[in-house]
Formats: sequence, structure tokens, C-alpha cells
Amino acid sequence: MSIVVQSDACVGAGQCALVAPDVFDQDDDGIVVLLDADPEGAQRDAAVRAARLCPARAITVASR
Repeated sequence: MSIVVQSDACVGAGQCALVAPDVFDQDDDGIVVLLDADPEGAQRDAAVRAARLCPARAITVASR
């Protein structure tokens, strides 16, 4: 799995950090921060869910 975030597209909704806190965080301005670009196990599922929930579509998840 490969995760890419487009911080310039992020609107700071925070769904990613709520759904997958081990994979995503937010900076002081509320912009997404990627903590783990290649999560394993349950965190993989959470990352996919977070990408689907992102209102700005700022998160891209791809299989390798």
C-alpha cells in the first residue's frame, strides 16, 4: 500500500485523523500530516476508510 496526501487540497475536516490516528494527524492549521505511508493490518483498512471519507479527496491510497 502506498498513501499520498495533497496537503494543499486539505480543508482540515479531520476525518482522517479521527478514523486512522496512527496513520494521519493534523498540524497546527488543521492540515493533514501523514504519519505512516505503508500501514499494516487494521491500520490499512482505516487508511482506506479515511481516504474515502475525506471531503477534499486529499488522500490517495494505492495498492502495490
